[in-house]
Amino acid sequence: MFEAAELGHQISKADYEKEIPALRAGLLDAQRQLLEARVPLILIVSGADGAGKSETVNRLHEWFDPRGLETNVFGPLSDDERDRPAYWRFWLSLPPRGRVGMFFGSWYTDPIIRRVYRKSGGAEFDRSLSRIEFFEQELAQDGALIVKLWLHLSKKAQKKRLTKLAGDPKTRWRVAPIDWKHFKLYDRFVKYSEQALQRTDTGFAPWTVVEATDDRYREITVGRAVLEAVRKRLAAKKDAVAPVAHAALPGDPVSVLDRVDLKKTVTTKEYDRKLATLQGQLSRLSREAWAKKVSSVLVFEGWDAAGKGGTVRRLTSAMDARLYRVVPIAAPTDEERAHQYLWRFWRHIPRAGRVTIFDRSWYGRVLVERVEGFAREDEWKRAFQEINEFEDQLVENGTMVTKFWVHISKNEQLRRFKERAKTEFKQYKITDEDWRNRKQWDAYQTAINEMVVRTSTRGAPWVIVAGNDKRYARIQVLETVCRRLEKALG
Repeated sequence: MFEAAELGHQISKADYEKEIPALRAGLLDAQRQLLEARVPLILIVSGADGAGKSETVNRLHEWFDPRGLETNVFGPLSDDERDRPAYWRFWLSLPPRGRVGMFFGSWYTDPIIRRVYRKSGGAEFDRSLSRIEFFEQELAQDGALIVKLWLHLSKKAQKKRLTKLAGDPKTRWRVAPIDWKHFKLYDRFVKYSEQALQRTDTGFAPWTVVEATDDRYREITVGRAVLEAVRKRLAAKKDAVAPVAHAALPGDPVSVLDRVDLKKTVTTKEYDRKLATLQGQLSRLSREAWAKKVSSVLVFEGWDAAGKGGTVRRLTSAMDARLYRVVPIAAPTDEERAHQYLWRFWRHIPRAGRVTIFDRSWYGRVLVERVEGFAREDEWKRAFQEINEFEDQLVENGTMVTKFWVHISKNEQLRRFKERAKTEFKQYKITDEDWRNRKQWDAYQTAINEMVVRTSTRGAPWVIVAGNDKRYARIQVLETVCRRLEKALG
């Protein structure tokens, strides 16, 4: 792959100056069209040490309108980043629709360096590349344009470039000891970088390898590559026909919900006794989890009026308020709609030792968005795999993930709706949307069944809670959280 980038390409100063005005005008126009089309551009600038990555980033800053551009540079992990999955900082840096996000360093950096320094084996390297491929596919399917630039230098050219920079007092600061250390490992860097590029050179996120020996050739080639990719994408978008939205239809009448015994109850006396015991246990376990830096993500989904809020309050009243956060999920804001749907959930991943409780969650994509037709069929169908990948990263990072579906019968829901409607201080809880969703009960039940079957994993299981008796439901949830925390803490 890199042989074609060692041919000695050059561009004269006259030809460079002749082409630059039109190239810059084209890039500015393309950036404007990206904004109008609401297409985010993810631009990765990577490559060999001394190949001019920093200069390329600076040049693109000159050529683009900086008001629609944000550059992300990733150095050593901060405390916030060390407390969360590796991709947390990348998700938070993704550009909104219509804007350009330039990545100087990216999700490729750490896997390649770890492999070069023998800190990871072939199997781990392969898993890292698989995760990269899935991540980029996920973004591309959501509409992002991904342009990946690899600036290459031959071994001879790299040594010459580093020697020249180190010998000039004005540029000496740009060459650090680590650059010479990497130069000694040049052959290993080329070997594993080439493997990474070949594995992740996909139709939805292809690589452009740029010979970087001549500065003018490098800049012109980069500019052309970016402009061509944007124009190609905009032309394809104009010709595309949007898929038709499909709501879920009732399918197999037998579902996982049918196995739930909704007749289970607990007496008031037993409830009070168990509640006090379990809340004391949770208080102790949550403090121990904080001390051992074991974070938790608790997801609450369920039928309208199933009692999720009351159950959450029994959890939080047992914990130190400094250790938990409740995130209620409603319709996305304009800022959230400008990103891939999982972006707003990545923002709330807890630091090590903390607890985040989601009252509704990312499962809206395969529930309400599916049933009500807010998501296209291709979007909610691929969401199962996207969600599993998201939760896998949390679990791999040591987070305890537990998901609750609070289940009630259709008759019990109707009784609670009527009670809310006639009780003044509960009337705010009942809306026209609740009554409308109730009419789609069978469609929701089909969607719930598929959701549980396809996303209940060993690391992030679903727990179906019998919710007709609110007290029984609260005890079941508390028991589950305590049991899983004890297991996570060893």
